Amino acid sequence: MNRRLYAWLALSLLVVGIDQLTKWLVMSHMQVGEAIPMTGFFQLVLVYNPGAAFSFLSDQPGWQRWLFTGLAALICAWLLSMLREHQHERLLPTAFSLIMGGAIGNVIDRLAHGAVVDFLYFHIGRHGWPAFNGADSAITVGVALMLWAHFRSPRNQVITPEKTP
Repeated sequence: MNRRLYAWLALSLLVVGIDQLTKWLVMSHMQVGEAIPMTGFFQLVLVYNPGAAFSFLSDQPGWQRWLFTGLAALICAWLLSMLREHQHERLLPTAFSLIMGGAIGNVIDRLAHGAVVDFLYFHIGRHGWPAFNGADSAITVGVALMLWAHFRSPRNQVITPEKTP
């Protein structure tokens, strides 16, 4: 492997490290279900999500833990191959690294706790966004960057025919 690939993998590891550190801090200082208001629209909470995004399949008896872990492993393997292919670029490798770091951070939670640790809760009054974590944020930013790279690619530009008199 060359230096660029190591740098992109280091970014993934940085995401994992920050994600796990913030989760450890929250778990060390809060009880499950506790909420600490930070602003009128944001609270720190401690919840465990055995499902996926928006608690998808969280009501299942436990098989989803292994499904989401396996899925994350497959996605990370694919992203690693894409990272090797695009390592000399900037935008796509950043996206791939963020997604891999976030996926690995959440897999660590699934293996260590049986569920993903979520603690960021934004709301307006009683209406709120489901709680999430730093890994989820990295995945979201990574996917947004992938989409941005896709739509700004020359092969995806709309070509309009010239008007003829």
